[in-house]
Amino acid sequence: MDYLPADSRYKSMLYNRVGASGVRLPAISLGLWHNFGDVDVFQNGRTIARRAFDLGITHFDLANNYGPSPGSAEENFGALMRKDFHPFRDEMIISSKAGYLMWPGPYGEWGSRKYLVASCDQSLQRMGLKYVDIFYSHRFDPDTPLEETMGALDFIVRSGRALYAGISSYNPEQTARAAKILRELGTPCLIHQPKYNMFDRWIENGLTDTLKKEHMGCIVFSPLAQGLLTNKYLNGIPEDSRAARHTSLDPDSITHDKVDKVRKLNDIAKARRQSLAQMAVVWTLRDKVVTSSLIGASKVAHVEEAVAALNNLSFSAGESSAIEAALK
Repeated sequence: MDYLPADSRYKSMLYNRVGASGVRLPAISLGLWHNFGDVDVFQNGRTIARRAFDLGITHFDLANNYGPSPGSAEENFGALMRKDFHPFRDEMIISSKAGYLMWPGPYGEWGSRKYLVASCDQSLQRMGLKYVDIFYSHRFDPDTPLEETMGALDFIVRSGRALYAGISSYNPEQTARAAKILRELGTPCLIHQPKYNMFDRWIENGLTDTLKKEHMGCIVFSPLAQGLLTNKYLNGIPEDSRAARHTSLDPDSITHDKVDKVRKLNDIAKARRQSLAQMAVVWTLRDKVVTSSLIGASKVAHVEEAVAALNNLSFSAGESSAIEAALK
């Protein structure tokens, strides 16, 4: 092993308590949705993950279908665990999820007990882990009783496959029902992972209130709207961008109106002495119910930029008003 983490890794990172639980997450977490698959350069992902841990990012978020190809992000993360992070497993929060299509046939997606348990076992095998810290139901299944889906999460925790249960992208009513079922089973729902950014604020319409009521944590994904809330698209669509590659950002969504809003937001960020990406990340953390903001990264600089954003977490009344005006 040739990796030793920085001695200073816990000195500057902010760690927030997850709901009413005893566990805390870094304010910035690293997601491996893209850039860690078998189509990517392994050494680049390795350098990003190392730097993240050096900066106090202890939470690494995966799912069974992350890659591409599906499963390859977990396989590569397993290699990182063997090569670099194995001695530090107890300092890490590692999560995975299941809900989207992973294999053909009637048992390869959604929320059945059959699928969730099998998928969890596959994820553990790919990563070479005895357990994950958090295992999520990745999406609500309208055709499976919620009692079955939550019962599967309860079993996964009780069997030692995971320490905590979570849900992702459930609406407020679904979240309250899921929390009630898990609470009655004796495995409280630790955390919810919804999409949230300046352009997608759906969680403000009831979900954050539900999370507070249920004493659940919240880790938001896509804080940069797949890169739209950066200065990347101010002058067109770069050839190396997600929009140009048609991966996770539709180029048709980059409208003149959106770009005009991004320009106004960029000016506000400059006045705060932050990049737009930095302001967008810390904006998602302004409500205390949000425990962590989950970023993606294709370069070490992206991680460093996001962590540096924590140096200015507060928004003045004028800044908040200006942001709301820009978004109208």
